[in-house]
Amino acid sequence: MSWEAIQNWFLGLGIEYGVNPFIFGAIYVGAIPFFSASIGLLIRNYRKGKSIVLPALSAMFFFISAYIYLMFAGKNVPWWVYGVVVLLILVGAYSTIKKVRRQIGNPNEITEVKQ
Repeated sequence: MSWEAIQNWFLGLGIEYGVNPFIFGAIYVGAIPFFSASIGLLIRNYRKGKSIVLPALSAMFFFISAYIYLMFAGKNVPWWVYGVVVLLILVGAYSTIKKVRRQIGNPNEITEVKQ
């Protein structure tokens, strides 16, 4: 299979399902620094005893932003794609939670959050 055939297949998916793969990719890659900043803010707020709700919601939004685009812009997307997206979100959330817990220290330690 040639590079041109792969490229045509890939771009054809976008046309078939109404999703521009370049926009999807731009959202996916463009959200990475904002996701990382949100996680950094979450860890900083946790260590300072401040609320982590806003950074956690922000991180979650940036983590799923490209998939939100897929869900809303996509037309006639097969049902299994939604399953794969949910699976990717669950695995990513699990991985992120583990990473955050490592960064903040003892995962079993519960501290009172100041409002």
